[in-house]
Amino acid sequence: MTMRAALLLLPLALAGCGSLERLSRIGRPPELSEVRNPTADPAWRPVSMPMPQAQEAALPANSLWRPGSRTFLRDQRAAQVGDLVTILVSISDDAQLQNRTQRTRNGTDSLGIPQVFGMQTRWLPRGADPSSLLDSKGGQTSDGNGTVKRGETVNLRLAATVTQVLPNGNLVVTGRQEVRVSAELRELAVQGVIRPEDIASDNTIRHDRLAEARIAYGGRGTLSDLQQPRYGQQLMDAILPF
Repeated sequence: MTMRAALLLLPLALAGCGSLERLSRIGRPPELSEVRNPTADPAWRPVSMPMPQAQEAALPANSLWRPGSRTFLRDQRAAQVGDLVTILVSISDDAQLQNRTQRTRNGTDSLGIPQVFGMQTRWLPRGADPSSLLDSKGGQTSDGNGTVKRGETVNLRLAATVTQVLPNGNLVVTGRQEVRVSAELRELAVQGVIRPEDIASDNTIRHDRLAEARIAYGGRGTLSDLQQPRYGQQLMDAILPF
């Protein structure tokens, strides 16, 4: 009874965690997050990448050229911690998958012990037939059919902050953007490693130039709540074996 009661109360406990947050914002839209330092997040970790050995650049005498510079004039593109770079996110994904599996199995088993050293009559109840002690038949049929059709298109621009400069000159960037429309809050988060050479002259870079890219796009609000299955349904989908 204790285990059964715990299973009945578990969906209520799970639903309560999200329901309290939804109840707290009845009559008003989701609140925007405060602007914060990305490196102050407890989940933030410095990035460690394979690095080449450091080489000291020779300083030629009577030269106006600075080693590592891309022009005689000052470069306005992001180059150090705290600089901003605009990331262009353009994702167009279209996938169609179809799979079908059919399985049929039939089995018949028979077991009998007509003679067991003449002792079968002592072991078996009166009237039992030793030649047909067990007879079983089984049949299984399985037919599964699945179809997946997915289409996603995301075209966004956001400014990211350089949070770390790696020893080889590559930049670790982190960006987050929140846009609230009526009662729906859309969130975009981007993180990755870029090369300074891939940054365009207007201080922009395409998302496909990010190494170890982590791009998350989602939302919170009325529409997102309606599109998400209830906690009880999610629990049943996770624990039911069939």
